[in-house]
Amino acid sequence: MKQIRLISGFFTVGFWTLASRILGFLREILLTALIGPGPVMDAFVAAFRLPNMFRRFFAEGAFNAAFVPMFSKRLEADENPQGFAQDAFNLLALAVLALVGLALIFMPGLVWLTAEGFYGDERFDLAVDYGYVVFPYILFMSLAALFSGVLNATGRFAAAAAAPVLLNIFACTALIAGALSGGEVIRWLISVIPVAGVAQLALVWVATERAGIRIRPGLPKLTPEMRRMVRIAVPAALAMGVTQVNLVVGQLVASKTEKAVSWLFAADRLYQLPLGVVGIAIGIVLLPDLSRRLRAEDKEGARNAFSRAGEFMLLLTLPSTVAFLVIPNPLVSVLFERGQFTTEDTTATALAVAIYGIGLPAFMLQKLLQPLYFARENTRSPFHYAVVAMIVNAALAFGLFPFVGWIAPAIAASTAGWAMVVLLAIGARNMGDEARFDDRFKQRAGRIVLASIGMGAVLYMALQAFGWTLGVPGWRYLALLVLICVAAASYFSLGHLLGAFKLSEFKRALRRS
Repeated sequence: MKQIRLISGFFTVGFWTLASRILGFLREILLTALIGPGPVMDAFVAAFRLPNMFRRFFAEGAFNAAFVPMFSKRLEADENPQGFAQDAFNLLALAVLALVGLALIFMPGLVWLTAEGFYGDERFDLAVDYGYVVFPYILFMSLAALFSGVLNATGRFAAAAAAPVLLNIFACTALIAGALSGGEVIRWLISVIPVAGVAQLALVWVATERAGIRIRPGLPKLTPEMRRMVRIAVPAALAMGVTQVNLVVGQLVASKTEKAVSWLFAADRLYQLPLGVVGIAIGIVLLPDLSRRLRAEDKEGARNAFSRAGEFMLLLTLPSTVAFLVIPNPLVSVLFERGQFTTEDTTATALAVAIYGIGLPAFMLQKLLQPLYFARENTRSPFHYAVVAMIVNAALAFGLFPFVGWIAPAIAASTAGWAMVVLLAIGARNMGDEARFDDRFKQRAGRIVLASIGMGAVLYMALQAFGWTLGVPGWRYLALLVLICVAAASYFSLGHLLGAFKLSEFKRALRRS
């Protein structure tokens, strides 16, 4: 079996995802500064969430959860993996083309279903208008996800991980060009999104060709293998898309309060940084590795991969959670407070960041636990758990809104995330030793927790000592940089002293990535 370098794969995907998230932050900084929370930004968020939501279902969610394990096993056994990928491409292209056509016909209905609070004011018409332009993005991204799945299964992670960077490069360029030209900035932004999708598809398509797998458009064939893949994919759609569904439910509730959609969107962008860098890296690298090891009956190797992924997840998740709880206001202020984004917006967004921070470990753990099921081509169990989590989310979002207002969706999302994790963990108990953490993980996990708590205490004291500088014009950037440096130095020093990790392990992984 050709080995996938697990930790170096995490770092490769993590690096490119970090680059994408940093550029994504630049995009959101420009968006909040040039447009700011209000009707236009609310409408853009609602419109852009539509293709992203369906992308999670059709591409990164349902389709890849079914396609990647099946393709990985055929690749391992040399059972015509190229033919399987070709049939999957044709079937996916037809399904997404049909979806795009239906969405363009029923766009007003889609906007009403996902942002009912917009109806009757200018936000509704704007969201429908923007939706017509950005929705075709899903076609290019869905097909790109298939090529990315092929690349990931062969252990080639760089091109697939780098593709999302293109969207943010195009978006940032469009926002700056729109501002400099004196035109309508939002029009520049929405017009460039489908173009970025074409560029992303081209990048991974060419990389797949170079990997020796040639895929060309053709007529779809509903072969027995494709029928089986669809049967696996349908329940995976909800299991993998539960976070997106919860976000849409939150948007539906938040749309009843002016600016709330924009506040939650900005908070979501912030906590998505570690979730994207770590959680997505784990999901992308771990799933094909587990699938191939289970095919080869390498149970010890599967357990080692699962445990090392768990260590990597804890290592970067827990300090991020602590930071979101201790310094949410400085983070939001430095990143977003300028132009049209006011101090009031900072306070509201920081509250959402702290609440999402409580749910961050749960969102990460889902990325770790779901591959245990998908590698076994079991998507029904996660589907059932997702239904429960969605019910919890909807009940809390709508139920708490009369009491706590627009922040209810953030509370609901974090609670539902933990409910999903509990169910996934209980369901994995019967999967054997390969679904259990090894002794090394158990030894290090507690030490990582202690290092994170210690970092939080040091960060809190540093905030009390010179946090006043955050309110001095021109000093807040330097103050936040100092806080981040203090946090990083204290965490890695404590972690190394406690034996939570060895710094030499990072050096080896970086050399291999």
